[in-house]
Amino acid sequence: MAGDPYAALGVSRGASADEIKRAYRRIAKTDHPDLNQDPAAAGRFAAASAAYDLLKDPEQRRRFDAGEINDQGQDQGPRWSGRPGAQGNPFGQGPGHGGDPDLSDVFADLFGQRQPGGQTGGPRGGFGGFGGFGGFGRGADMRGQDLRLVLQVDFLTAARGGRTRITMPQGGSLEVAIPKGVREGQVIRLRGKGEPGLGRGEAGDAYLEVRVGEHPQFRRDGDDIHVVLPISLDEAVLGGKVAAPTIDGPVNLTIPRGATSGQRLRLRGRGIDGGDQHVELRIAMPPHVDPALAAFFEEWRRENAYDPRRGMSDVS
Repeated sequence: MAGDPYAALGVSRGASADEIKRAYRRIAKTDHPDLNQDPAAAGRFAAASAAYDLLKDPEQRRRFDAGEINDQGQDQGPRWSGRPGAQGNPFGQGPGHGGDPDLSDVFADLFGQRQPGGQTGGPRGGFGGFGGFGGFGRGADMRGQDLRLVLQVDFLTAARGGRTRITMPQGGSLEVAIPKGVREGQVIRLRGKGEPGLGRGEAGDAYLEVRVGEHPQFRRDGDDIHVVLPISLDEAVLGGKVAAPTIDGPVNLTIPRGATSGQRLRLRGRGIDGGDQHVELRIAMPPHVDPALAAFFEEWRRENAYDPRRGMSDVS
């Protein structure tokens, strides 16, 4: 570090200890050599590391602010002369966290996983042991990144369950089991199907957020299914049995005599996971009204006329 340690961290001279620590965290997460191969980033990280080591010590910070030591922590001789590798390197053996427990979580986020008791590290158990890096080196074991993907599922597969094949971002395809009754927005986790890890680090996971397509006939409400069922004019008048579609195939449905549009019937247990199917009847006229049908209704109306809108105009 050559220059102003405050500038290296991007903080003011009046910054608190917490502000200095947060500034170093930010730089470590973006410019650490194991995460950013840009030489300029390595320079920024080295400068920030030296600056943090100088300023985290209240006494050293006081002496620097008073002009008693320079940005290298030196007065008449090296201030860190008793610490191997400390000249121009605040962490002794290499860029890392210098044994500072307050910063161990920063590097746990970057290079390993937190373990019980606040310890951190990858599968090798801790920060030490590779590259003389105080815990991080080119040979570090790092868990692979998780993937977050959108999985499009058709309505019936979501309702009944099944399997579908997806293409992964890193190449290749994967067959995914779709649980019965999966809902819009539900997340399916695939362990170990994310990005591969480094060294002996385990692979990340893949998280698939489900998007359920619409169906031309069925509509879902919780575990219930709704469907509109057209019936003919004679079926409405005389009743009878008709085939009604369900998510598991057609079933016979009894239409009562004198059925009307908007009337609802229920098929118990024909929904999802024990839910019901609700059938709304809708009378569908024939495509053409032939003369015989017209003559029949003209005669019927003369003898049996009724007003289905009676009372609707009585507004009080």
